[in-house]
Amino acid sequence: MSISNLAPIPELYVSYESAQKLKVEAGDLPSWDLTPRQICDLELLMNGGFNPLKGFLDQADYDSVVERMRLEDGTLWPMPITLDVSTEFADKIEIGQDIALRDQEGVILGTMTVTSRWEPDKHREAEKVFGADDLAHPAVYYLHHTAGRIYLGGPVTGIQPPVHYDFRARRDTPNELRAYFRKLGWRRIVAFQTRNPLHRAHQELTFRAAREAQANLLIHPVVGMTKPGDVDHFTRVRCYEAVLDKYPQATTTMSLLNLAMRMAGPREAVWHGLIRKNHGCTHFIVGRDHAGPGKNSAGEDFYGPYDAQELFRQHQDEIGIEMVDFRHMVYVQERAQYEPADEIEEGVTVLNISGTELRRRLAEGLEIPEWFSFPEVVSELRKTRPARSKQGFTVFFTGLSGSGKSTIANAVMVKLMEMGGRPVTLLDGDVVRKHLSSELGFSKEHRDINIRRIGYVASEITKNGGIAICAPIAPYSATRRGVREMIEAYGAFCEVHVATPLEECEKRDRKGLYKLAREGKIKEFTGISDPYEAPETPELRVDTTGIDVDNCAQQVILKLEQMGLIAGR
Repeated sequence: MSISNLAPIPELYVSYESAQKLKVEAGDLPSWDLTPRQICDLELLMNGGFNPLKGFLDQADYDSVVERMRLEDGTLWPMPITLDVSTEFADKIEIGQDIALRDQEGVILGTMTVTSRWEPDKHREAEKVFGADDLAHPAVYYLHHTAGRIYLGGPVTGIQPPVHYDFRARRDTPNELRAYFRKLGWRRIVAFQTRNPLHRAHQELTFRAAREAQANLLIHPVVGMTKPGDVDHFTRVRCYEAVLDKYPQATTTMSLLNLAMRMAGPREAVWHGLIRKNHGCTHFIVGRDHAGPGKNSAGEDFYGPYDAQELFRQHQDEIGIEMVDFRHMVYVQERAQYEPADEIEEGVTVLNISGTELRRRLAEGLEIPEWFSFPEVVSELRKTRPARSKQGFTVFFTGLSGSGKSTIANAVMVKLMEMGGRPVTLLDGDVVRKHLSSELGFSKEHRDINIRRIGYVASEITKNGGIAICAPIAPYSATRRGVREMIEAYGAFCEVHVATPLEECEKRDRKGLYKLAREGKIKEFTGISDPYEAPETPELRVDTTGIDVDNCAQQVILKLEQMGLIAGR
């Protein structure tokens, strides 16, 4: 029978006096501005959430964790916690040197003594940690396209935690939660991990798990980084707060976990268990396809539905926390209640709404039945996710120079303005170059910066309910994917590949650019001396060869209508 040991666990913070002194001394140290993921990792390193880690992994521990899910000394730890930095920064750092770790406003959070510096084999990391080197996995994509090339490792000295201005009363360190459990006399605590809003099936599941484990319940949602496309944490926490009074106050509490998820399935489940053990829990609910990222490039699930439960069960004793199996709960109409799917007899009516179906109903403004979710939760979701016809959205044209992108984009803009209802902004490649990116050249790095700037502006327009129309060349698929994720956090994204062939684009060459590129007078010219990576699955593909602009623009309008973004005529 698991009973929690609620003694305090080690933290990496120094005393207040030492921290004040360190802040002054750190002014002379090389500084690394942490990424959002690194800020999440550093907070859990410093407050003991990642105990027994004493800092970012050095190369020996990293290699051991990647290969065998253990630190070099044999301690179970399934996830590489790494400080990835740029080559330029790493080149300035000597082994044994201290560096200052700062948030994105430049506030110092801690220091690290660099004991290790190496260039990792990211393909191996992807294969071993995530099961496949497949860019459809958000963490593998991050590894190859966002993370720095060089890893630095070494012990961390904590100066102060990152500041959170939201939901402050709901955020607890491991030791604060342990003290709370001690005060209430809770010795058996089951944690529920979630990155989604809570619906009625989740409530029934958590009730049953707490009863089964004869434990108090900690609802412990992740509010750091989750999967692109997930409901933002502000909306989710408002949803959790709306249903918290449906739980017995004497036996349930909620705390927010600032964790950057990796969506690593089985390894992630073990990792989540270790983190909850550090927070004082004795039991942990492991879900079906726990922390799975969805479909791989072949359209199949990355992990088997029960792989996470199996790996957790193998290591349960070592983790020091008991697993409570997630039961798939479905609604039995005749009995008007949720029951485990594997206990239902034949002949009864089973109702269920999938996540995809819920998103469709929200997008189309359709009814969401009370048996599925709480009216308070649906109300919060509708505020953030209004029906598609009321959302902002971005139409992103991509194609070779001379393909007709700008011409179609102008025609689409005029048609949308004629319809009215939402402000429309055209972010044409040449116009953006003039006003936003005049200092940039045409190297791959500068093109990527230019496209990300366009994506950022489009995401702000989309977030505020407007329509952004973008028409850059955008030759690289990884950059386009980054823009899509940026925008889909706030609304819909419609990628239009203007697939006019190179020969046709050269024929139209009004500015004589292709001719100059063929003569070698323009370097890195897309389609000639630099590749164009055509989109594999755009929302729409059009070829302007022999087709008038109005017809192409009409195809875009029909696609937006089909997507529910504009009202049908």
